[in-house]
Amino acid sequence: MDFASVVFYFLAAILLLSGLRVITAKNPVHAALALVLAFFTAAGIWLLLEAEFLAITLVLVYVGAVMVLFLFVVMMLDINLEELRRGFWDYLPFAALVAGLMIIQMVLVLWGRDFGLEAPVPKPADYSNTKELGRVLYTDYVYAFELAAVILLVAIVAAIALTLRRRPNRKVVDPAWQVKQKREGRVYMVNLKPQKPEYKAEDEE
Repeated sequence: MDFASVVFYFLAAILLLSGLRVITAKNPVHAALALVLAFFTAAGIWLLLEAEFLAITLVLVYVGAVMVLFLFVVMMLDINLEELRRGFWDYLPFAALVAGLMIIQMVLVLWGRDFGLEAPVPKPADYSNTKELGRVLYTDYVYAFELAAVILLVAIVAAIALTLRRRPNRKVVDPAWQVKQKREGRVYMVNLKPQKPEYKAEDEE
């Protein structure tokens, strides 16, 4: 067994343990931190497969943005842990069925014609997996990529439409109205006449 295989099995074991910790941890913050560890180990496996772009994207996007936002939301919300764990065993059969289907799909993919368990062939020094990924994405899978972009756009518009509510007492800012305002309409010059204080004999004392 070579060094790459040892590193792969080491990272795979950490990935499995951290993924198991994500679904078994009672504290949501601990579960999120375990998921961060899972992302880092998955990025290490991507590096072993010479997919540096995917590894960096996984760390920057998921660990650097999504998980940080998730941790902030979890820590700011008052989550009732007893309420969350109440229906855990009720959904366990359905979760086991979904997990079994995912395992079957992964086995079929790994045993497919284009995938194997052997180590990747070393690439030349001028090889760029980012360039190859872009070429495949915008040539062979361009229609699927555009369809995914349209679906995400529809999801963003739907989320904005569902959360946007016209409330009568809500204070809003109209930038167009602010731009149209002039100095003469907002600033009023008031001419105040100076007033002389009344003289009292008690002030001299």
